[in-house]
Amino acid sequence: MRVTADRELCVGSGQCELLAPDVFEVDDDGAVRVLQETPDDGDAARDAVQQCPTGALSIAG
Repeated sequence: MRVTADRELCVGSGQCELLAPDVFEVDDDGAVRVLQETPDDGDAARDAVQQCPTGALSIAG
């Protein structure tokens, strides 16, 4: 599994960071940053991707 983020779509809601703090963070620019492209906790990453309000997150594989 590989996690990606489209920073152009991100609105910085922080939902992903709350659900998977080891995988995502909202940086000082107010956009998501992927901390682990291949996360240890796949379930948390999937939840974060599903809850993203703008669809800025995706998982391949």
